Amino acid sequence: MRAPHRPPHVPGRLPIPAQVTPHGPHGGLTHLNALPQATAEDLLLDCCGSRAWAHRIAAHRPYPDLDALLAASDEAAYDLAPADVAEALACEDLPLPPDAAGYTAAYTALAAAHAAYEDRFGHPFVICLDHIAPGEALDHLLAGLRDRLGNDREEERVLAAEELRRLARGRIARLVRNLPIVRSESPDTARQQSATNSPYVPV
Repeated sequence: MRAPHRPPHVPGRLPIPAQVTPHGPHGGLTHLNALPQATAEDLLLDCCGSRAWAHRIAAHRPYPDLDALLAASDEAAYDLAPADVAEALACEDLPLPPDAAGYTAAYTALAAAHAAYEDRFGHPFVICLDHIAPGEALDHLLAGLRDRLGNDREEERVLAAEELRRLARGRIARLVRNLPIVRSESPDTARQQSATNSPYVPV
């Protein structure tokens, strides 16, 4: 059996706003539309770790606006096969709020609950924390973990897939905002910035 994944002391991916949806063209979207297929897929994999999802989103470019891109993201997420969902889940980290390590008792409880979750379901716990105030995020995360531990495997797979869809929307919005800045960096730097540079700001 795979060793339980423990929450990192420094979060790998912070929750990000999902509802950034300007209706007109955006410079970052223009850049995304113009990228080579392989480069676009590589960046999109930080929004959702399914290669089928990233390939589909990149292949359907150009997008006229962010709303169209988000709609395509949703459609592709809904169509993911179980194997694609499993692939995406394997790329995820537990989405800790920035100050989680400062709450020793809650952090210890979170680590224990997450270990139990991974032991039961075989993948990290995923949840979208957009719209949750920073001071409430840790409690919300712990409550979600405890509630979903009682699910059966199929029920949890469906819920986890929905959380992946919601997370992908927010990550795409941030990618589009940051892409004109990160495109001039190396591919590794661009991927790191697109995943982690934005602070947790509830919408």
